[in-house]
Amino acid sequence: MSLHFELVTPERLVRSEDVHMVVVPGTEGDFGVLEGHAPLMSTIRDGNLEIYKSGATTPETIRIEGGFAEVNERGLTVLAEKAE
Repeated sequence: MSLHFELVTPERLVRSEDVHMVVVPGTEGDFGVLEGHAPLMSTIRDGNLEIYKSGATTPETIRIEGGFAEVNERGLTVLAEKAE
């Protein structure tokens, strides 16, 4: 099972790949997204995205600032103001 994940900033598409799980820093708390997650829209706070690839025990982290996250039938899209 894999989740299609995209990270986008106003300047560019930062990441587009299939992953196992992503933990997003939502404004009301962190939330994890796996394949088959219910549709959701959330604002995000400054923090770290944690990206878990299949078979990996430690996540890759990407620092993001502000924006929105949307989960739909195609996967997870994070629209961040900044990503480092």
